Amino acid sequence: METFAVGFGGVALTPTDAGYDEARAVWNGSFHKRPAVIARCRTTAEVGEVVTFARESGVALAVRGGGHSLAGLSSCDGGVVLDLSPMREVVVDPEGRSARVQPGATWADYDAATRAHGMASTGGLISSTGVAGLTLGGGIGWLMRKHGLACDNLTAAEVVTAGGDVVRAGGSDEAELLWGLRGGGGNFGVVTSFEFRVHPVGPVVGGLALFPLDRGEEVLRRYRSWVAELPDEFSTLAGVVTAPPAPFVPQDLVGRKAVAIVGCWCGDPDAGEAALRPIRELKPGVDVFGPMPYPVLQGMLDEGAPPGRRSYTRSGYAAELGDGLIGAVLEHGERMPSPFSQIHVHQMGGAVARVGEDDTAFGSRRAAYAYNVNSMWIDPSEDEVHEEANRELALALAPFSTGGVYVNFLGNEGDARIRAAYGDAKYERLARLKGRFDPHNLFKLNQNIRPAA
Repeated sequence: METFAVGFGGVALTPTDAGYDEARAVWNGSFHKRPAVIARCRTTAEVGEVVTFARESGVALAVRGGGHSLAGLSSCDGGVVLDLSPMREVVVDPEGRSARVQPGATWADYDAATRAHGMASTGGLISSTGVAGLTLGGGIGWLMRKHGLACDNLTAAEVVTAGGDVVRAGGSDEAELLWGLRGGGGNFGVVTSFEFRVHPVGPVVGGLALFPLDRGEEVLRRYRSWVAELPDEFSTLAGVVTAPPAPFVPQDLVGRKAVAIVGCWCGDPDAGEAALRPIRELKPGVDVFGPMPYPVLQGMLDEGAPPGRRSYTRSGYAAELGDGLIGAVLEHGERMPSPFSQIHVHQMGGAVARVGEDDTAFGSRRAAYAYNVNSMWIDPSEDEVHEEANRELALALAPFSTGGVYVNFLGNEGDARIRAAYGDAKYERLARLKGRFDPHNLFKLNQNIRPAA
């Protein structure tokens, strides 16, 4: 480790170096791992150095892009972290409607660059999320029903493989690898450049509506009928949150559990305002929907998920938002012991469902909803309280689940749940691809697909 750190062409941080503790911190405060070396890469060649060192020495290798892994898989104890955060360049080709992005970029970086040209493509729900991790796991986001998932807009990638080779996937080159990168996670190598298709996106109509929880059944039933008729321009989620002490929240709602309707209309603003009418007819306690630049919407929920909070998640897909699912969400949502915890039910469909089920590695394209129970808190002594409450809610939601799961919402839940994210046939195809590009499973600190023999 010491020899590598001295000879590494990038910046190597060890536990005695200034800045080490800051560099090892990840988004999920439940994980405080201490790698022996944090190798901060600036070039593809430096990425290759780290991969070669890890392969030849046998030390644990973690790859960090934005550091938002819910399962804490972007760091390790005693091994080497390949830190991509210095590689954040975003280059937009407005005439070609494409963007080339380095793997350390966040969606805030990406959206700032594309917005300068009046364009965007689907990112995540939090602007500090890394482009790399979100895309490789699929990429649910605010533009998905109109423009597909983040991975659906991935047209090419440059990858450093476990063998240290630099491979391009895109066009006629390595089509199977590109298929696997569209949802199969970081199992096949380190992506050092992403190429995306971008779309003209002007101001969107986005925002948040809040209702007292005791109106939850009425609101979620209206939400169910509302989204069934929505055009693809609208991507939405419904959830249970604690109303924040924000200036726009009435004092009688602050600190109380509430039903939230969040969404983004990507189209004509007047049509978006008209599409909101069924929700506004319910007279929410808070209504901050309105025209705004897309990057503003992307950052709207950032304060609700800051780095450093402890987080524990369970999630799944549902075929419908039936009364039983609504009842379980409201009953357990009311009992969430932390004001930071949230339940999200994401509306799927639209462009997501029109991509062929086998065209990408991403699974469960036909699901109507994806749900995520995200427990967040601060005090480590309360871990069991919040984790147990989360597991109870997940158990209550299980009868309404399709059995599938969005891989980016997975915690440390075991091989069976990773397989459930893809289904048996797709998992076996991914395992064969893994066997070709990473036969010894060097890249195993992820939602790991074991290589086929």
